[in-house]
Amino acid sequence: MELTNFSTHFLCDEVSELEFSVAAESPRAPANLLILWEHFPGRSFNDGLYRVMSKKQQLWSIEFVALAFPHFANTIICFSYDWLGRLFALDLERIAHGDNAILMLEPGTGQSLEIPANLESFHNEELIVNADAALASNFYRNWRTFGGAAPKLGECVGYRKPLFLGGEDNISNLELTGVELYWHLSAQLIEQMRGLRPGTNIRMKIV
Repeated sequence: MELTNFSTHFLCDEVSELEFSVAAESPRAPANLLILWEHFPGRSFNDGLYRVMSKKQQLWSIEFVALAFPHFANTIICFSYDWLGRLFALDLERIAHGDNAILMLEPGTGQSLEIPANLESFHNEELIVNADAALASNFYRNWRTFGGAAPKLGECVGYRKPLFLGGEDNISNLELTGVELYWHLSAQLIEQMRGLRPGTNIRMKIV
């Protein structure tokens, strides 16, 4: 897998020792995904806009997917996330351009989005040509312009009130938080909301 175009447009942020943690081993992981993890384990790019997962983060993502998106639990492998904590994964049951396609999982909306790209074209084309659609880059620019901090290792910028609970999609509804905590809470909320009609009164129980 060749990532020259990605490396030209996405500059690595300052590296801490913790970021050298390798990604979790997976017997299902194809060779191109292993190459991505080998080159950029835990590394973030463009001031925290995009990050390849570290080993611990990938383990957390497995738990998140199993609870929030159980229908994908055995068919995807998460490999990265953006500043909003949205996960990107290889979908082992979909093909794009002759290889496994990409799936996005959104903690803030509780929804999944199919991306018509494979791992190489996702990094070399999709994240560059469609940066705003893929990474909400304009929203991130606004967040930083109005004083929001760039997320570091183990952090993301999450919604104070999830969009699927009626939260507003604006900067005032965002906060810097731990990405593991955000995934954990979002997964429980998504699981408890599953199958309910819009407007249903519920009592949330967070474990």
